[in-house]
Amino acid sequence: MNTLLPLLCAALLVPAAALAQASGPPRAGAPDPFQWLEEVDGARAMAWVEDQNAKAQARLDGDPRYETLLAEAQAIFSAQDRISTPSFRAGGVDNLWQDDANPHGLWRHASLASYAAGTPDWAPVLDMDALAKTENRNWFFHGADCLKPAETLCLVELSDGGGDAVEIREFDTTARTFVAGGFTLPEGKQSVAWLDADTLLVAREWVPGEVTESGYAYVLKSLARDGTATELYRGQATDVSVSPLVLRGEGGRADAVIARRGVTFYDSDYMLLGGPEPVRLPLPKKASYEAYVDGQVVFSLQEAQGDLPQGALVAFDLTALKADPAGAKARLVFAPGPRQAIQQVRATKGRLVVALLEDVQGALDVHDFTGGQWRATRLDLPAESNIVLQAVSGRDEAVFLKVEGFLTPTSLWLADAGLGSARQVAALPDRFDPTTHLVEQHWATSSDGAQIPYFVVRPKAAALDGQIPTLMLGYGGFEIAMPPRYMPEAGKLWMARGGAFVLANIRGGGEFGPAWHQAVLRENRQLAFDDFAAIARDLSARKITSPRRLGIYGRSNGGVLTSVSMTQHPELWNAVVIESPLIDMLRYHRLPAGASWIGEYGDPEVPEDYAFIARYSAQQNLQAGTSYPEAYITTNTRDDRVHPGHARKFAAALEALDVPVIYYEPTFGGHANDADPKLNAARWARHYAYLMQRLMD
Repeated sequence: MNTLLPLLCAALLVPAAALAQASGPPRAGAPDPFQWLEEVDGARAMAWVEDQNAKAQARLDGDPRYETLLAEAQAIFSAQDRISTPSFRAGGVDNLWQDDANPHGLWRHASLASYAAGTPDWAPVLDMDALAKTENRNWFFHGADCLKPAETLCLVELSDGGGDAVEIREFDTTARTFVAGGFTLPEGKQSVAWLDADTLLVAREWVPGEVTESGYAYVLKSLARDGTATELYRGQATDVSVSPLVLRGEGGRADAVIARRGVTFYDSDYMLLGGPEPVRLPLPKKASYEAYVDGQVVFSLQEAQGDLPQGALVAFDLTALKADPAGAKARLVFAPGPRQAIQQVRATKGRLVVALLEDVQGALDVHDFTGGQWRATRLDLPAESNIVLQAVSGRDEAVFLKVEGFLTPTSLWLADAGLGSARQVAALPDRFDPTTHLVEQHWATSSDGAQIPYFVVRPKAAALDGQIPTLMLGYGGFEIAMPPRYMPEAGKLWMARGGAFVLANIRGGGEFGPAWHQAVLRENRQLAFDDFAAIARDLSARKITSPRRLGIYGRSNGGVLTSVSMTQHPELWNAVVIESPLIDMLRYHRLPAGASWIGEYGDPEVPEDYAFIARYSAQQNLQAGTSYPEAYITTNTRDDRVHPGHARKFAAALEALDVPVIYYEPTFGGHANDADPKLNAARWARHYAYLMQRLMD
């Protein structure tokens, strides 16, 4: 018998009156009856998780449709005909392959010619499953930084359980083994770059406790092979983080070293190192490093600077920057129009490649710096698609692109940025029948009159009578756009059964550049929630669906959106999926890595900020006696980006109010909750079993 259960049951017997709020925001310092659930691996908290998981599995895994959904999801995520997503290395391509036989991943390498011909000559580099078994660790591959130009020595990032904290080891890809006596950095949230073959630039927790309030490094040192560490730059404990940038020129030469000091999540200082003292580059606080090409250091501006507009790409000549770091002037590369937004910027050997959105549809431009001027060429790629820069070669002008749409399977294209040409080299087969559905883009009017775009993927044959089971996805934060994308799990498990899918392009994202994001920061956050509700009402007005048939899904920052939408407008939806969420917005800054997001949400320690956050924070705005839809809340014990306490406490609070809730928490997987294919398949099978119960039954 579990002796913790009596304590657990007693802890849950919290009077509903203790959770019911009076009108207006909750008072500062109000007791949190569920704070004990923030102890990630605490015995009491894990006993609660175990109990919740058992109930969730009985409800969801016990659904008669679950095994079919699981089999369909497993067929998608472990399919042998998936695109082997490439990255460039050593004149060829690398790929991390995961399937049922390799759930932790197989790092492998092929020649570019064989890969582009569709017959890759894969050779294994590192077997993560064998490593995990040998070392008795739950290792997952989180990437490798390889020393140019040969790219045979690599710094491999290993995550135990799929979290963000990684152990870093030097690996020899020729010998296919870790380097004996090579560079090794213990587990932590850290950033590392090669300076040369015998020196690393490392930002990490050098002394116990020497991290920012967000849990990241703020001290940057050079680390020699003999273990000598020399401090190069020190930020402040109140910063978000410090990380190194090495600008590499011909043959992998280090042309310059820059320390990026993240003062807040959005405000940065870029410090040129190498002189007597670090020198701050002449940039606005809201600017982001993008690339280095042809001696030009490229940044994007999230705020205007002089005659350089917000959202623009600008470039400094590195020679001029070194000669006069404080006085150098930036040159305009590209200024997006009002319906455009820059999504990705990468550099080949001699070109700048820019992926754009235009009315939330993809496009790609190549910029060439010649004769002191930037000239752009548009690549001919499929229209009405999303275009993603998958990999860019620094040895030549090769670029891998992914092209996808809601009903168009993902295809991989190999482009030559010098020639301005592109050809398809691989494509997914249809994972569901695309002929049954159609795609529409509509606009809803929000509370302040703003026009908010959204996409609808709906069955052609279904009558517009408000009865189509519909899942609406939203995010609305951190300038992350939500363009059209191919979602085989949604197509096969949901749309193929008659469901519709809606993608909400609410403010807070990056669909129309920095202004679209900044419109809902801090005290204006309510507008993002209003945008989401406006789309729900517009769907009903168009008779596509109705509250009885409408469900919403959000993950991470999307968990703020869905939990608030549930508490503010329980009448608008009948299903709510809340995954890896932020929810308790009055304590988020005290939970790792919450303090880094104060620039997005505000600081609950500041009374004025507390007041506007308290008006919407779902954890504190639950009301006894309100008829809330039954929510499905899920997170991951090893999520070290968004603390699992958010999800746990919200579920416990709903239970205390006698509101039905389903809670499930796997014990590994990290923030993405998808560390291996089987875990990911089960995740989506449970999501759609729940959605079918709520919206189709």
